Amino acid sequence: MTAVELEPNPLREGLDQERVPEASCLVIFGASGDLTQRKLIPALYSLAHDGLLPSGQTIVGIARAEMTDEQFRATMREACDKHARTAPVDDAVWETFARGLFYVQGEFADRDAYARLRERLEGFDKTRGTGGRRIYYLAVPPDFFDDIAQNLAASSMVNDPEKRGPYTRVIIEKPFGHDLESARALNQIAVSIFRERQVFRIDHYLGKETVQNLLVLRFANGIFEPFWNRQYIDHVQITVAETIGVEKRGNYFDANGIARDIIQNHMLQLVSLVGMEPPVAFEANSVRDEKVKVLRALRPIENAVRGQYVEGSVLGEEAAAYRAEDKVDPASNTETYAALKVYVDNWRWADVPFYLRAGKRLPKRVTDISIFFRQAPYPLFSRLGVKMQPNVLAIRIQPDEGISLKFDSKVPGPAIRTAPVTMEFRYATSFGAEPPEAYERLLLETMLGDATLFARRDEIETAWAWLDPLLQRWARDPRPPHFYPAGTWGPDEADALIEGDARRWRRP
Repeated sequence: MTAVELEPNPLREGLDQERVPEASCLVIFGASGDLTQRKLIPALYSLAHDGLLPSGQTIVGIARAEMTDEQFRATMREACDKHARTAPVDDAVWETFARGLFYVQGEFADRDAYARLRERLEGFDKTRGTGGRRIYYLAVPPDFFDDIAQNLAASSMVNDPEKRGPYTRVIIEKPFGHDLESARALNQIAVSIFRERQVFRIDHYLGKETVQNLLVLRFANGIFEPFWNRQYIDHVQITVAETIGVEKRGNYFDANGIARDIIQNHMLQLVSLVGMEPPVAFEANSVRDEKVKVLRALRPIENAVRGQYVEGSVLGEEAAAYRAEDKVDPASNTETYAALKVYVDNWRWADVPFYLRAGKRLPKRVTDISIFFRQAPYPLFSRLGVKMQPNVLAIRIQPDEGISLKFDSKVPGPAIRTAPVTMEFRYATSFGAEPPEAYERLLLETMLGDATLFARRDEIETAWAWLDPLLQRWARDPRPPHFYPAGTWGPDEADALIEGDARRWRRP
């Protein structure tokens, strides 16, 4: 029987031309934490599985817990079996990957721990070919940033790029500040030890394939960019919905709320990518320059709704009220839902509202950008009783990453009747594989030294400067948030926010 040769998928052309970085030492501070086990090590293993890590890549975990190299490897093997995109773990790939996994025990404020770390890293330069290249991942709360940065510098473990030599880079996790003042203080710590181009401030949304595809969708397709402006777009909706409550993060969330946790970072990144002008080149500073321009053009917030969930049912399961959650103040006014009406005051977007909403304990987990186009200028079919629906370009960030375009079409038959139809694109079906996890892309880009998908200092501070006045107003307001039952789409006041403009929230 003759074997049948399958036709290659043309959409996958070029996927075997990914760049592979030089071997380096990636040091993860906070290696015993949840982020390392659920995201970082599984992402690194998946990169190795896909052939995107060099053979000498070395990963060193550092934390206060007592652990040997072998115990660390065993713990990380379990983590990869549970959380890696490419699970179950392939034994042959793991064997090679695990040879580059090591552990150093120590307190972040203990200078001796850095001496031990430096000794091991210098040994790997000789045995694993890492050549003095260092990446420090701060998977720790911001309170530890100063100790770690100062001790790295005092231990001569930071190379100045202006003096050439092997690179040093640092990855800083969100939350990057609690407000503008704290963000500036953290930035000052970072740039007092590292130069700005060595600092990679991570927002995992920027690693999602669909978020990156926003730039390709807009600037590589002539059918979209000419219509991407106030003349053709009526409004934009951005939704970040979660079914979960605060889980084990009661202390953290109650001190922050959904606006700090989601809007200041994730949602404003999406706003800037939707609203930005074409960059002069697809490189880090050109792209980030245009994003910052959007943030600087944001009009001060005038219309905002804050909500908080009470008991209800989510996905068929009973859900307790927010104030009854573990480690949450029983009288808390912290918002678990926020809806904002936002304007970008520039030539492209003048008077086009961006409606933003983010919330916990909503009916489904989804992140969605919906572009609503203006109606046709003349209602040609209105005399026939036909009501036309607005055209909507929906970009699904998660889950089921993809893009859909809704437009009206004639229903077959002798009469003129219309119905909305949808054209769908899904990553998994079009490219024959699930897209990589966000942390995979961001870790790889850091190793390659490309900061395009990372937030710059002025981005962070401009975003906080815009949001701070609203947070201060809410902090002074003694009234409780608007309550909504868990499992619903938020308080009625959020519906009124958009319905007052004769529009409606789209149900993703």
